[in-house]
Amino acid sequence: MEAFIPLILIGGVMYVVLILPQQRKAREHNALINALEEGDEVLLNSGIHGFVSELDDNILWLEVANGVDLKVSRSAVAGKIAAPDYDDPEDS
Repeated sequence: MEAFIPLILIGGVMYVVLILPQQRKAREHNALINALEEGDEVLLNSGIHGFVSELDDNILWLEVANGVDLKVSRSAVAGKIAAPDYDDPEDS
């Protein structure tokens, strides 16, 4: 029975080190995908930047240039680009 204790401990450590962070990352990615709205600037896994012009169930249309729209899968979105925070010179 005592021979199984190290195996159980190793299994527990592997779960905490490998599986939990991966599940957390997947939950965060799903939340990002579900929170997308038209007009958001996003970055795809391929490195393409663009603005969301239309949303469907699993598809989004990404405007990468004037008049150029790409049809991509929502799962291809790697991240949302935050709008730059410009200081208004009239406020100072």
